[in-house]
Amino acid sequence: MNGRTSRQDRALGADLWFSLPAPLCLMTLLMPPFRQAAPISPAEPIKQAYSLALYMQKNTSTLLQTYLQYQGSPFSDPGFSAPELQLSSLPPAAVSFKTWHALEDAERLGRAQEAFLALTQHLQLVGDDQIDLNPGSPILLAQLGAARLRAQGLLGNMAAIMTALGLPVPPEEDTLGLVPFGASAFERKCRGYVVTREYGHWTDRAVRDLALLKAKYSA
Repeated sequence: MNGRTSRQDRALGADLWFSLPAPLCLMTLLMPPFRQAAPISPAEPIKQAYSLALYMQKNTSTLLQTYLQYQGSPFSDPGFSAPELQLSSLPPAAVSFKTWHALEDAERLGRAQEAFLALTQHLQLVGDDQIDLNPGSPILLAQLGAARLRAQGLLGNMAAIMTALGLPVPPEEDTLGLVPFGASAFERKCRGYVVTREYGHWTDRAVRDLALLKAKYSA
């Protein structure tokens, strides 16, 4: 009796040993093969960013002229221009054509990201200054606010482009650093002039940057 039971147990064990892998093999055969997700095409985010930059470009000269108009002389004088005025906390848009054209995609987008991140923070500062200097200027304050929101939107679009290209998106940083809050009214007006001027110059550069990328990564 015990011998027969032992043989039956061994037979049952053999049946289980050979029968268990079959369903597992079948499931493996029926499972779809693993496929990596298709890479996101950069064409669409480039197109969106380019359209926004073009829209921004239509309003930059209006913003600068409105700003100058509210600051009084010498800013509001006809033909006022002070290209020598710069801010160390804001990267200048001017660059030689040869240098600009030789930039790699990562460099091109990285510099634009750095500039528009700085511009969003500087435009907020200029808006705060103008609330104090020109409280009765809702048109100017609205234009400064709109420019800041558009710069933030362009930042988001550029981040999407960099993600689609497999490039690291730089983290947001405090680009203003230590702001001299005791600056005179004239110094703050000069600061606002540089910011609104460079906002226009960087927007022009962004349009050219994105036009180049648009041609390179057309769908």
